[in-house]
Amino acid sequence: MKVILIENVPSLGKAGDLVQVATGYGRNFLIPKKLALEASSANINVLKRQHESFLKKAANEKEKAAELAAKIENLSCILTRQAGENEKLFGSVTTMDIQEFLSGQGVSLDRRKILLPNPIKTLGSFTMPVKLHPDVTAQLKVNVVPTIPENKKT
Repeated sequence: MKVILIENVPSLGKAGDLVQVATGYGRNFLIPKKLALEASSANINVLKRQHESFLKKAANEKEKAAELAAKIENLSCILTRQAGENEKLFGSVTTMDIQEFLSGQGVSLDRRKILLPNPIKTLGSFTMPVKLHPDVTAQLKVNVVPTIPENKKT
């Protein structure tokens, strides 16, 4: 089955591409989720007319992502957590913690875009990739520091 992609689909193609997929994948997943249209002659003609608008939209999204990436790279995230022996944290730093920090800085972002394979469980400095666009990835600096216990604050 041939389909025209409406959205970028990882490992399949970009918006506006004409791709060959399995019939079940196209009918049961791509088309109902509005990720693709069936490649009929009418839809192909519409695609040809809308190709320029697809390109402008994609360029505009990439430009906005690049601006947001510059803003994120200028930030330095400092998170305080209780730590025990060998600088191990009681708990961990997750993508939700980083999303909350970014929200406090005026950057609204889906936490799934923060690429953290495993939660941070030790003190230290880390560089976290944030995928804003298929072609734009920002690097956020995250410092995890220990909290000062109440009895040692004198």
